[in-house]
Amino acid sequence: MRRFDTAGAPHLPPSTSVGRVMGLVLLALLPGIGAHVWFFGPGLLVQIALAAGFALAFEACTLQVRQRPLKPFLTDLSAPVCAVLFALCVPPLAPWWVALTGMAAAMVFAKHLFGGLGHNLFNPAMVGYAVVLICFPLQLSQWPEPGAPVGAGETLRAIFLGTPPGAGWDAIAQATPLDTLRLQAAQGRTLGEIHADPAFGTLGGRGWEWLALAYALGGALLLWRRVIHWQVPTGVLAGVLMLTLPFWLMDPDLHPSPLQHLFSGALVLAAFFIATDPVTGCVSPRGRLLFGIGVAALTLAIRRWGLYPDGVAFAVLLMNCTAPWLDRVTRPRIYGEPR
Repeated sequence: MRRFDTAGAPHLPPSTSVGRVMGLVLLALLPGIGAHVWFFGPGLLVQIALAAGFALAFEACTLQVRQRPLKPFLTDLSAPVCAVLFALCVPPLAPWWVALTGMAAAMVFAKHLFGGLGHNLFNPAMVGYAVVLICFPLQLSQWPEPGAPVGAGETLRAIFLGTPPGAGWDAIAQATPLDTLRLQAAQGRTLGEIHADPAFGTLGGRGWEWLALAYALGGALLLWRRVIHWQVPTGVLAGVLMLTLPFWLMDPDLHPSPLQHLFSGALVLAAFFIATDPVTGCVSPRGRLLFGIGVAALTLAIRRWGLYPDGVAFAVLLMNCTAPWLDRVTRPRIYGEPR
């Protein structure tokens, strides 16, 4: 009988790798990136390039300091994913040093200070965004009007030289739908009056509602390819529905609808791409579901009583702190273990 030489076990290679998973995440983000560029102009592409370049540079420097090999970590696409998620959260005309500061906080302090990929407690992209949001509130509030994007030349001058496009920042910058909702509600206006503002569309914020739908489309791809589990997105979306629907039904002139919350900020992006991070989230199925509900509840609480109109980043970071405890209390019973 003919014999064949075989290598030692295991004979089957792993079906997934970090690079493959991160590549699928980047692919799933393409619809959202396309919608973002359509409504807000090409500034996002510049922000992605800046954030990715800074992220890889900080990754390489910290790996050198830690005396780790560069190639496996620089090519696993984890740094570009962090950079893209950060870039999607900042205004497309934000100065270049916003990306520099955010990626320094994300890669050095949130990632490598804890031991690198797989050891970090907090989501690096959200740490970077939270840092720049606290440090540079003015620059993080200058969103251009949806549907009237700034040209490529003016975009580059605004990002690298700080030159305001056109007639100045006041002419092109517009409050986000959540900012508008927050400010006008504080003035005593009803939601019917507030929704007459051109910042709002059919489901939520004008332009923002299409971004949310694009993120949901990319999230569906990740669910289909089993890159993420269904519990976290379900927890976030169902949590928003359960917590806002009763109040909206009681008084729709005072409380925003669930669709208004979902289609005006970054909740859909968080539900499918941020809160689903397997490193900083939960492992157990029930823990993932509770994690998603917690993100929804904290986001709504910050939007209602906090200082920031959205609150998704802070909600995710707070839930990152609870993830180990949630996994401990929701651990499935081992077969044979007493109930």
